[in-house]
Amino acid sequence: MKISLLGTGLMGLPMAQRLMDAHHSLTVYNRTASKLDPLQAAGATIVPSAAAAIVASSCIILMLTDAAAIHDLLLCDESRSQLTGRTVIQMSTIAPHESQTIRDEVVAAGGDYLEAPVLGSIPEARSGSLIVMVGAEPDQFARWFTLLETFGLEPVLLGSVGSAAAVKLALNQLIGALTSAFAVSLGLVTHQGVDAQAFMAILRKSALYAPTFDKKLQRMLDRDYENPNFPTKHLKKDIDLFISAAQSSGLETNGVEGVRQILTKAIAMSFAEMDYAALFSAIVPPAE
Repeated sequence: MKISLLGTGLMGLPMAQRLMDAHHSLTVYNRTASKLDPLQAAGATIVPSAAAAIVASSCIILMLTDAAAIHDLLLCDESRSQLTGRTVIQMSTIAPHESQTIRDEVVAAGGDYLEAPVLGSIPEARSGSLIVMVGAEPDQFARWFTLLETFGLEPVLLGSVGSAAAVKLALNQLIGALTSAFAVSLGLVTHQGVDAQAFMAILRKSALYAPTFDKKLQRMLDRDYENPNFPTKHLKKDIDLFISAAQSSGLETNGVEGVRQILTKAIAMSFAEMDYAALFSAIVPPAE
């Protein structure tokens, strides 16, 4: 199958490699051209514009930063005119209403659209074990199921466009909430002289445990946030989207706004590009 991918960042790159491993003919475009070097070396076709990528394939996968980037690349005049008869699969984290608006514009341009955001990070993208959440009509889901299986073994149809975007935001909100809650608990026990492993041994036996705690534990203890699987700035963006969507639904968001304040502080501490475990340093200042 001829597939074009727009966006080869931290997640887009391993997802592109999965497509090539599955023997698809891949055309890629990324605004930062240097990020395309590994894919070019592996045999992908590199093009100079998003419109050229759209022309090259009947299926266009989006792994772009946000809805603004999607509008800039997919829905500019040059690209929009090429969407007739093509299917767009939107796999980034955006708000439900943003996904629905993009769908409407793609359909108005003569194309087809579904959303398939993913849960997981770089290791899962490399191994094809992402959780793929789909917002589409049943016939669209059936048509593209085999392709979506490239990224995760059991893609899940959640409803029409907007439903998968909502679930993805709900899950990413939990990333921020669980990690910040764990960080402050870890900070308290270590400041009181309790061995971190003794604390973890108790936590792991309880109903309170989440595997993400162990994934972030050593990073927090070492304050080592390099080589991120998910940068702090991206989690902050997703928390912003969640708060907006939740408030539009009449939900109380004070607790989530507290997480946003922590992430904002971490970014001000120059951790924007670092792993989101850096929120530990925003919560637990280093000892003098």
